[in-house]
Amino acid sequence: MSRTRRTDEGQGRLGSVLSGIAVALGCVLFLGGFVWGAVLYQPYAVPTGSMAPTIEAGDRVLAQRIGGDEVRRGDVVVFEQSTWGDLPMVKRVVGVGGDKIACCQDGKLTVNGKAVAEPYLPEGKDAAVTGIPTTTVPKGRLFLLGDERSGSLDSSTHLGDADQGTVPRDAVRARVDAVAWPMDKFGMLERPEGFADMPGGLSEPGPLRLVVSAIVAGMVLVLGGAAYGPVAKRLGRGRGRGRSRTGEAVGVG
Repeated sequence: MSRTRRTDEGQGRLGSVLSGIAVALGCVLFLGGFVWGAVLYQPYAVPTGSMAPTIEAGDRVLAQRIGGDEVRRGDVVVFEQSTWGDLPMVKRVVGVGGDKIACCQDGKLTVNGKAVAEPYLPEGKDAAVTGIPTTTVPKGRLFLLGDERSGSLDSSTHLGDADQGTVPRDAVRARVDAVAWPMDKFGMLERPEGFADMPGGLSEPGPLRLVVSAIVAGMVLVLGGAAYGPVAKRLGRGRGRGRSRTGEAVGVG
C-alpha cells in the first residue's frame, strides 16, 4: 500500500467521523429547537382584522406562553374572556391596574395623563373613533385595544361592563412574539417605545430567535454531514482516475 493511499484512507476515516459528529449534533439542534419551541410557543390563526396593520386577518402568529403577571403595556396578547366571546382573542395591552386611560388628546391615547405615541396604528387614524372617557383600570386587570380601532371589539366597546371593559390578568394565555405566516410578513413584533418610560417598562422578547437559529443550524449540519459521503466518494474517484492515467506505462517500439 502506497503512502498516498494510506494518507487518503486516513483522511477519509477522519472525514467520516467528522461527518457523523456533524449529523448527530445537527439532529440534536434541529429536534431540540423544535421541542423547545413547542414547549414555549403556540401558533394561533387570527380570524379578524382588528389588529391591522400589525396583524392582518388570516395571519398566523407565534405566541409565547406566559403568565398574566408577566404582561407589560404595549404587549400584544392572546387571551380568553367569556363575556367577550368563546374564542381566544388577540389585542394590545394599553393599561394595567391603576392606570387612567382616556382618549383623545390631539388624536392620541393618554395613559396617566401622558399622550402615547402609537406608530402601529393605521396611518392617519386617531387612537379612538368615538373617544374614551377617563377610565381607571382596576387592580389585577388589563385594558386592551385593537390596533384597528374602528373595527375592534375591545375594552373601548365594553366600557359599560361591570369592570369597565377590562379583563383579568389571568385571562392572558400568551404574548405574541412574531408573525409566522405569510412568509413575506415573517418577523418579530416591535415593542412600542411609547410605553417604555412608564413603570414596569417594556417586556423582553422571548427566545424565538434562538429557537429558529437552533433549528436552522441543525438543518445545515445534518444536510452538510449527510452530503459529505457522496461528495468524498466522487472526489476520490476523480483522484483515482488521475493517478491511473499518470501511472500508465508507455511502450517503446
